[in-house]
Amino acid sequence: MGVTDPAGPVMDRDEVDRALARLGQEHEAIETSLLALQDHAGRRLLEGAGLTGVTAERWTATEASITLLWTYFDAYTDALRTARVIRSRRRWSSREDLVELTELLRGESVTIADSATALAHAPTLHGTGRLSHRFTLTALVDRMNELYASSLDVVVAADAVWSALPARIDLLAAELQRTRQLAHSVGVRPGEHPAGDDLEGITRTLTALRARVISDPLAFWVPAQGSSAPGGGRPDTTVYDREARALEDVRREIDAVLTVRQDAEKRLVRLRDVLSRADRTLAEARTARGEVLAKIAATEVPVVSGPPTALQEQLATAAEYRRQGQWHRLSPLLEALEEKAEDELLRARESLTAVTAPLAVRAELRGRLDAYKAKVARHGLAEDPFLVERYDAARRMLWSAPCDLRVAEQAVLRYQQAAAELLGTSRVPGQGGPQDRPYDGRGSHDGHDGHDGHEGRGEQTP
Repeated sequence: MGVTDPAGPVMDRDEVDRALARLGQEHEAIETSLLALQDHAGRRLLEGAGLTGVTAERWTATEASITLLWTYFDAYTDALRTARVIRSRRRWSSREDLVELTELLRGESVTIADSATALAHAPTLHGTGRLSHRFTLTALVDRMNELYASSLDVVVAADAVWSALPARIDLLAAELQRTRQLAHSVGVRPGEHPAGDDLEGITRTLTALRARVISDPLAFWVPAQGSSAPGGGRPDTTVYDREARALEDVRREIDAVLTVRQDAEKRLVRLRDVLSRADRTLAEARTARGEVLAKIAATEVPVVSGPPTALQEQLATAAEYRRQGQWHRLSPLLEALEEKAEDELLRARESLTAVTAPLAVRAELRGRLDAYKAKVARHGLAEDPFLVERYDAARRMLWSAPCDLRVAEQAVLRYQQAAAELLGTSRVPGQGGPQDRPYDGRGSHDGHDGHDGHEGRGEQTP
């Protein structure tokens, strides 16, 4: 056999022995790999699972590839056994033996008849129209390595998805169940609260996700970019992660409702107190308005509204929600009521301030009159007839009812001016300032809006 023979030059005995040793090592490695693939947990799961989708398609092709693998391996084993028998005939092989061994070890000496199933599903053989193939032992090893890598890729990928996602889904489903029970206990139910509807949606999605992961794991496999190693990639957890985040959002919502349940009574008591203070302040304003109308003349006093019955009704509704455990409804109602109650208390205080402003103006004028009298007395002019006359005129106006604030203010100013002249000052202290502007009758004078709380005491006439 010449150098143009497909098998190449005739191998000598040493080349034959080295080739047999190498092929024997490859045989052991391939056998070990095939047995490991045969016992792989992922392969056993794939064989017993009701597969759908892309996994069903790829596993059908993979089963055909594994069948071919064993067929190729058996043929490889037979060829290697035959070569070893020929080599063992003599210690020093004859040329005829070496020619036969060269053809067996280097030529296309292995013929494999492919089954119809294998031809239908093995991608590299499908459509060739051939019922058998011839291989060299080296090409046969390369072919087995190729089929083994593609088969192992499917098995490892499916096993990785099954090992990762169902367990995580089950843990999330258990958390979901605990959250559902907690939600039910605080009144968060489907159709009654958005969080209850979200829980139902998460439940449906997780149930469908788990069923699909079990039947079609390869649909949730993301191959690693640029990696040719079998099983290179990761499980796709996009849907799982989204539902896990949604469940966390619901849990936070339920925690907020739980906080409402824990603090509900305290918040209701505080609300009742704020509304009660607002009612008392309005009642005080109504009483003060009658007093102002009786004691102050020529002034406009604002009307005081009644208590906020709508807020009381809403407060009663909130209390009923608490008794019935409808925490999801109580939460927004309490927030709204707390804001409205504070606004109502502020409105009542402003109403009281507006109503009592004339009394505050009168009190300020009384205080100013007495302050100037004390100043005049310190300078020894307390008995001055002119000052006494003007002081008495101003005092009669301020301590009589009803009091005309405009006239009383002018009387106080006249007393101040007279005192200033006698004391030798050119200007009444404070004259022209805010406190000396004429009273406009609308409940404002010098910006002082306080209420002395003791109106009516010491008046000469009722």
